[in-house]
Parts: sequence; structure tokens; C-alpha cells
Amino acid sequence: MESNAAIITDEVVISKIYIIRNTKVMLDKDLAELYQVTTGNLNKSVFRNKTRFPEDFMFQLYEEEFKNLIFQNGISSWGGTRKLPYAFTEQGVAMLSGVLRSERAIQVNIRIMRIFTRIKHILNNHSDLNLEIEKIKKKLNNHDKNLEIVFNYLDELIEKQTDPKHLPEIGFVVGKG
Repeated sequence: MESNAAIITDEVVISKIYIIRNTKVMLDKDLAELYQVTTGNLNKSVFRNKTRFPEDFMFQLYEEEFKNLIFQNGISSWGGTRKLPYAFTEQGVAMLSGVLRSERAIQVNIRIMRIFTRIKHILNNHSDLNLEIEKIKKKLNNHDKNLEIVFNYLDELIEKQTDPKHLPEIGFVVGKG
């Protein structure tokens, strides 16, 4: 039996990825929750290994960015935060695996890296497909209403495909009790 098993789904990880400064990032608080450590301990480990985390791997949010993040997400779950959170880019999250050495940290990092890769793949495919559809639409110059209906349907399918709710739910189990 797996009494201390923890399942992390793609949806849970995806919900913790934000776009800040035009970069996909995860916040220290969310990463600490996934790794099952305190935010303070995660940040202590990072700062003991500061040379592994240059500014393009990790940065601290500005006050305005943090306020905007709270506003976008409704009621703050950051309660009594005394310091502005740190944001980790995909490379910063990957670097955490060298700093946090637990089996859970390794498994969580693998899950996060796979999701970042899948998001990139979806966005690249989506962008390429959109460009091709737009080129075809311009060529047709709205002469055929039937084709316009087809393209509207394709647009809906693309939106549905990139919506995280429609992605297959995949998780992993860590630890045996």
C-alpha cells in the first residue's frame, strides 16, 4: 500500500506556471509546495548555491508584478508574505534538481520539465498552424462562405486543443509507505 503517496497531475503543475516578463516561470512558494518543503528552506538551498541561479534562471518579482499577480488570481494565498517571491524560469527549475536532492524533488522536476516541453510543443504547433490558416484565408479573400465556415471550425479545434482542460491528465506517484 502507498500511504504517503502523492499524485501531481499535469493540470496542477500547469496552474502554477505564470508568464512574467514575457517568460514562463514558477514561483518559489508553488515550487516549495510541490517539493513538500517550506519556501524558506527552498530559498535557503538556492542562495547557498547562488552561482547556479543567474538572473535568466531566477529573479525576484517587483512590487508591481506581485500586486498584479495577486490581482489576476483573486484573493491572495500569499497571506503574510514579507519578501517578494522569486520566479524560476524553466532553466532555474531544472537547476533546482541539483540543489534539492530528495527523490520527490527529482520526480517533481521531471514532471515539470516534461510539461514545459509539452507547452512549448503545443505553442509552436499552434503558431505554425495559425500562420498557415491565415495565409489561406487571405488567398480566398472571403469568396467562399463554405470555406470560411470550415476555417472557423478549425480555429475552434485549435483553441480546444491548446486548452489545458483538454490535455490528458497524467500524474506520478512518489514514495512507498
